[in-house]
Amino acid sequence: MMKNLPSEVIGNILSRVGVARDVVLASATCRKWRDAFRNHLHSLTFNFNDSPVYRDLLTSQIEILITLTIFQTNGLQGLSIIMDDGDEFSASTVAAWLVYTRDSLKSLYYNLRTNPSINILDICGRRKLEKLVIVHHTITGVEPNYQRFPCLTLLSLSYVCISALDLSLLLNACPKIESLSLINLEITLSDSQVTVELNSPTLKSIYVEAISLDKFILEADSLEDLHLKDCAMEQFDLIGNEELKLFKFDDVSVIHLDLGESVENLEVVDVSNFTFSWFRFFQMISGSTHLKVLRLWDVAFEDTEEVVDLEAIARTFPYLSNLSFICDLREHLFQFVEEGPYKMNNLAVLEVGWTAIHDEFYPFLENLLEKCPNLKKLIIHGTVSDAKTQKECQTLASFTSSMVQLMRQYNHVDVHFEYE
Repeated sequence: MMKNLPSEVIGNILSRVGVARDVVLASATCRKWRDAFRNHLHSLTFNFNDSPVYRDLLTSQIEILITLTIFQTNGLQGLSIIMDDGDEFSASTVAAWLVYTRDSLKSLYYNLRTNPSINILDICGRRKLEKLVIVHHTITGVEPNYQRFPCLTLLSLSYVCISALDLSLLLNACPKIESLSLINLEITLSDSQVTVELNSPTLKSIYVEAISLDKFILEADSLEDLHLKDCAMEQFDLIGNEELKLFKFDDVSVIHLDLGESVENLEVVDVSNFTFSWFRFFQMISGSTHLKVLRLWDVAFEDTEEVVDLEAIARTFPYLSNLSFICDLREHLFQFVEEGPYKMNNLAVLEVGWTAIHDEFYPFLENLLEKCPNLKKLIIHGTVSDAKTQKECQTLASFTSSMVQLMRQYNHVDVHFEYE
């Protein structure tokens, strides 16, 4: 059966194996598999963590192994080199790997250090590359007219040292970019303020993690997904059309936040570990009349007098299907300010929880469920301390008994409990 497989099919099988050592071993099966390895292999991965063999070899020996393997292939489309053990490789050798494969390469995952550093943009620019992931590297002196990536749709930079200007120029050098990921960048200073200004008419998704800036200005008319995590900045401005569908902030510190005219088609707002002005934030997203998912998890408000009016949420977002929030009810952050006729008729999933168990949780939940006539799933999150006082135990026992009664009343609702 295996003898009858076309070489192209065998090449696809080897490409799915991915890991270089396993691919080489499999290709040694017979002449036909060796031919498939040379002429029909699409992707190859050299990962220090995948094989203990690399740990027992000198860097020069690893270079020889990789060189021999790569130079046996023709038309390689995907190449991943992940050597994050800290050793430095020969710049001329690594450059030779990239030069040999660059004309056919569509995807490159580059995570290794060389001495001296090589210019990946010079080597791989002006080719067919569609996905580029760079880790632990320094990028300087970007020339967008020369170092151009006409086919690139995905760019990911992690632990990369780059100036704000070069980052902007690099994005401009990618006229078809759709997905951008920036993780733990070291933004080199050009003046006393760290300001990043990015502009892309084709960008659809951006993920930013562990970056500290004074100002971040993003102009992206086609942006649909915006996700920031573990970031600190004084100002974040989004300039774009009404394409934004997902807004997610996780443990982000920002003083001034402006989404401009981009909120009308928002479907998901997910905010966690975030301190902000609810009044300004609600005003900003109140135009998102088609909002389906609203998650406010472990949030705090700048003004201690502010509260989230659930009645206003029901009135403003009639298509809301998922609502999640967790808080300390003793602070009364979430409540029905005005008891009115509005109901969350489309709400199907409700996640609620406490940071500290309190007597008010059950009556609050009971009132909330009355506003959700078509609810299908209820997830209750709670934190129970190891050293529980007698009052905490009594409160938890009382809550459990009350929930049993409530579940009988709402037997059509699937109820889950998640305690920490």
